[in-house]
Amino acid sequence: MEQRRSVYMDHAATTTVRPEVVEAMLPYFSERFGNPSSLYALAREAKGAVEEAREAVAAAIGARPEEVYFTSGGTEADNWAVKGVVAASRKKGDHIITSAIEHHAVLHPCQALEKQGYRVTYLPVDEFGRVEPGDVEDAITDETILVSVMAANNEIGTIQPVAEIGRVAHDHNIPFHTDAVQAIGAYPVDVDAMGADLLALSAHKFGGPKGTGALYIRRGTRIGTFMDGGGQERGRRAGTENVPGIVGLGRAIDLAVSRMPQNSARIAAMRDRLIRGILDGIPNTRLNGHPTERLANNVNVSFRYVEGESILLSLDALGISASTGSACTSASLEPSHVLTACGLPPEHAHGSLRLTLGPENTDADVDYVLAVLPGVIARLREMSPLRGGT
Repeated sequence: MEQRRSVYMDHAATTTVRPEVVEAMLPYFSERFGNPSSLYALAREAKGAVEEAREAVAAAIGARPEEVYFTSGGTEADNWAVKGVVAASRKKGDHIITSAIEHHAVLHPCQALEKQGYRVTYLPVDEFGRVEPGDVEDAITDETILVSVMAANNEIGTIQPVAEIGRVAHDHNIPFHTDAVQAIGAYPVDVDAMGADLLALSAHKFGGPKGTGALYIRRGTRIGTFMDGGGQERGRRAGTENVPGIVGLGRAIDLAVSRMPQNSARIAAMRDRLIRGILDGIPNTRLNGHPTERLANNVNVSFRYVEGESILLSLDALGISASTGSACTSASLEPSHVLTACGLPPEHAHGSLRLTLGPENTDADVDYVLAVLPGVIARLREMSPLRGGT
């Protein structure tokens, strides 16, 4: 029996805060605690740190600093993008286009807007979870006011053809929003190359603190304010800035982008070894997501005749932290909306496992997972009523 290890493979849910990020943040909890909206030296020091972080985010995504607005995370950024553009475009139309596999930070705002009378087209995906740009083109009407398609899926890791989708939207003068929460630090992100008018990101997905994110808003994009109150964030997002969190975001994105080439290559090699080992070593197993156009760290597989929750509990007992899908839906008993949209029957979708790697993972971690996972699945299948106990 393989010696028990502690293995974290849920980096799509959250990452550890890098030591360099903690170091950068600490002074802004204590001696540099000023409110950046005040005028004295202590406040100006905090204000300068916020603007330095803004410049770091802008440089990472190919934007201008004045186009970056700090938020409480990816969910707020997505909500602001969707609801803000819709609020500013009421006179133009009432139609939104998105995909069936978006994160709930996009799907739920769209569903809320439907209750207010807006119309939403939820585009289908192919078996690999990819949106066809031609379907976007076909869905556009004279009333379309927003297209929102994520850059990369948080559950299955599929990378979307956002550049092509962005071009379609721009050909019709429609704002294009992309949820890039999983993309930052995973592969190069450039708002011009993507054709993105709005882009959401979240610090805790790439080595930064939780509770801090940003929304890129291309200059000239019509969008309403999201929070009313003071004049922070150039009057568009009220509330005293989370200076330590913003500083941490800036440092984290700088580190993530600068280390991306070496990290991604090493992580992708471990990902591929995990995929091969699982598919070759465990029968009745399916890889979910695109086989090549996927995030370097993402492994998502479905095992027939078992429940994902049972897999997670068994792995946790062996020291392995993993997921069945999005951390935001981990308590849900419903099958993954992403997997069912890709055509998986609910009973197969229920048996999914997501392993997402990070810079801290090692080849020994991969060896350990491959050593213990076949036994876990075999044991659960023996007890499974779905297989008749055989």
